[in-house]
Amino acid sequence: MLEVLTGTGLAIAAGLNAYIPLLLLGLAGRFLDVVALPAGWTWLENEWVLGGLAVLLVIELIADKVPAVDTINDWLQTIIRPAAGGIVFGSGSGAQTVAVTDPGEFVASQQWVPIAAGVVIALLVHLAKMAARPAANALTAGAAAPVLSTAEDIGAVGFSVLALVLPVMVVVALLALVIAVPLMFARARRRRLSVEQV
Repeated sequence: MLEVLTGTGLAIAAGLNAYIPLLLLGLAGRFLDVVALPAGWTWLENEWVLGGLAVLLVIELIADKVPAVDTINDWLQTIIRPAAGGIVFGSGSGAQTVAVTDPGEFVASQQWVPIAAGVVIALLVHLAKMAARPAANALTAGAAAPVLSTAEDIGAVGFSVLALVLPVMVVVALLALVIAVPLMFARARRRRLSVEQV
């Protein structure tokens, strides 16, 4: 069960930012004793892979904070984020972490199931982000782009760390996210209406 929560948390993070969970998982596997990646996924620990992910992350961090460019970036990431979700779910749910000391039958029995689950989870998160971003930009005349992007990056780091260290908290964080996002949009809409009435 914990391996499913680990994979889910990493896939959610990949839906927000493809490179953060990949980079954190690779760095944790390479430098920390808290993660031991399964044999088929140790390439994530390779220094060239980590360097490439770091460069891609910097590009993503910049592009995602510029209004209009963030929408183009989201379209380009439609394949990358779900693919990253499949990779991190498959590798994370099969890894030995602080919480998951013996990955269960879910990973061992059918190796394609965790990858497919990660693709679907990351795609759903990505599509929600992709739909919300243009609306937020329109409501705020583009001012929301850097704020939302920063919040998404923090969320991706948070989900990744929780998934590796305390996977049970992934459920709590997901519930908080589901409640917080509609409240933020409602607040922004009320603020915009009050400004238009003045």
